[in-house]
Amino acid sequence: MIRTLGLVSALALATAIGGCAAMSGPVTASRSDMPPLPASATAPIEYARDSHSYAQPDIARVRHVALDLAADFATRTLSGTAALDIQGAPGANEVVLDVKNLDIRNVTDAAGAPLQYETGANDAIKGQPLTIRFPALAAGETRRVVVAYSTRPDAAALQWLTPSQTAGGDKPYLFSQGQAILTRTWIPTQDSPGIRQTWEATITTPPGMNAVMSAELLKDDIRSAEGGGFRWRFRMDNPVPPYLIAIAVGDLAFAPIDERTGVWTEPSMLHAAEAEFVDVGRMVDVAEGLYGPYRWGRYDLLILPPSFPFGGMENPRLTFATPTIIAGDQSLVSLVAHELAHSWSGNLVTNATWNDMWLNEGFTVYFENRIMEALYGEDRALMLRALGWGDLQTEMADLPPADTRLHLDLEGRDPDEGLTDVAYEKGAAFLFTIERLVGRARFDAWLKGYFERNAFRPMTTELFLEDIRTHLVTTRALEDQLLMDAWIYQPGMPSNWQAPVSNAFVPVDAAALAFHAGGPAPAVAWAGWSTQERQRFLAWRPAARVDGTDWLTPAQLADLEATLNLRQEGNAEVVFAWLQIAVQHRYQPAVPTLEHFLTTMGRRKFVLPLFTSLWAEGDWGRAIATPLYARARQGYHPVTTNSVDAVVGRP
Repeated sequence: MIRTLGLVSALALATAIGGCAAMSGPVTASRSDMPPLPASATAPIEYARDSHSYAQPDIARVRHVALDLAADFATRTLSGTAALDIQGAPGANEVVLDVKNLDIRNVTDAAGAPLQYETGANDAIKGQPLTIRFPALAAGETRRVVVAYSTRPDAAALQWLTPSQTAGGDKPYLFSQGQAILTRTWIPTQDSPGIRQTWEATITTPPGMNAVMSAELLKDDIRSAEGGGFRWRFRMDNPVPPYLIAIAVGDLAFAPIDERTGVWTEPSMLHAAEAEFVDVGRMVDVAEGLYGPYRWGRYDLLILPPSFPFGGMENPRLTFATPTIIAGDQSLVSLVAHELAHSWSGNLVTNATWNDMWLNEGFTVYFENRIMEALYGEDRALMLRALGWGDLQTEMADLPPADTRLHLDLEGRDPDEGLTDVAYEKGAAFLFTIERLVGRARFDAWLKGYFERNAFRPMTTELFLEDIRTHLVTTRALEDQLLMDAWIYQPGMPSNWQAPVSNAFVPVDAAALAFHAGGPAPAVAWAGWSTQERQRFLAWRPAARVDGTDWLTPAQLADLEATLNLRQEGNAEVVFAWLQIAVQHRYQPAVPTLEHFLTTMGRRKFVLPLFTSLWAEGDWGRAIATPLYARARQGYHPVTTNSVDAVVGRP
């Protein structure tokens, strides 16, 4: 365990991880640990229209971002400059960027001469266009513009934590979350997933704190800064969509897993994290064996404080992850497999707009399941598929039909509204259907080629269909079998869907039925069940149940809670499943567990459904939800609060 207490320690940390990166990685002046870019990365791009960005990339586009920012925990701001390299059509004399709640001080050219700029009208979702004018571009010319700016304390992408909100309780903490369109709240750039950019950064931190980023740490360039802090330098040579630029600053320690994987977290959590993720190196090997080389150098994890709003975020080289996946038995590591799979589906081949986020998420759920099958066996993979399928059916029942299509129309809406199980589980079910009908070997060959042909490029549904119809689905008979247009453009599920069946769940369902019929809680079976089997048991509902009615008696609820020791349960997925039952039955004895759960983590997957369920219970639930949310809200990331505010209202 190495902590940054002085420049010597900072250099020791960088050396100990091989220049490693939770943003690092073996470091030299070249593309040290990343393979050369394929030809697809430099081929011309026809940009899709992105309704969530003001950018006009066909006229002028950002090709490279160079950040020089200082983290100020007293003011909760990042301030400094963003130097942007611009290319465009001959004669182009302006570039349009996306910004939201940034304080722009000035804009200059590379020599420091002022440039004319203006911000347009503000949109509640998109923010503002920042238009910068400069002398007309010549053919092939690159122009640098430098924006001096500061973020605001309420920047939606950034969460500033006090020491008391961290595991160590000693130092404050900062982390970013840019997906889907929040990067514009901390970096002025063209914040569209279809406009890939290389980038570099110099980050100044206070004394005793490390900076990590989703890029290679340039260990030879760590410098002392005024006031006893440090200046850390990072570089990402692969072009990435801006939502994948990420930062964290805090009291961080690192442990290697193998020569190219490792884990970062606060020192007090390092041992548990290291033990939980011992198989990560094997995951990378399996993923490469399935679908081709890992093109990002290192693969490290950063285990964040509990307020992180997602399960994980696939930032290149450094997955950000919630501590709620540290269960002590590796039962929730499918989340890591998911984020790793994004290194191909999402980071390598990226949805061009958020209307097609199924191209990121559906592919990744499929790939994740293949990794889990290879490492842990078909039974566990089938259980995960069956649980996901159940979640999909539940969510689709509550969605408007238009939102059950894979290709969405999100214009005028927050793109986060598309982050439903439709993009994830229906997208994966579509790919499993193709695999079933064409055969796994043929499907794998196509998918590996798909990643190779489209590496470092934006992808649309139309381009996906063009690729698969060129390289896999080449006959009318197969086209008719697959119903691809129905899967993508029609609501609901096409007629060729098949629900995944896990034989491991047969005795679980039988136990649930017996309990519902009046039998005791299955203590002996529960003790031997995996996390996935426990989730299945708690997710079971009577087939004939009428919405809004109870299916368990108070005595049965008390039996569940006591016999299965649910008050002391430490697995977040199991706690969440139990609390959903408790809230829907207005089970008062579970309220202390509920309050503890919702005030000690901020993962939106858990927080939003529980507050939604509370609110649906009328006076009983709202009397709990209102003061509880007022108390818990300050510990949640804006990604979470924006969603819960819409249900409960802002305190």
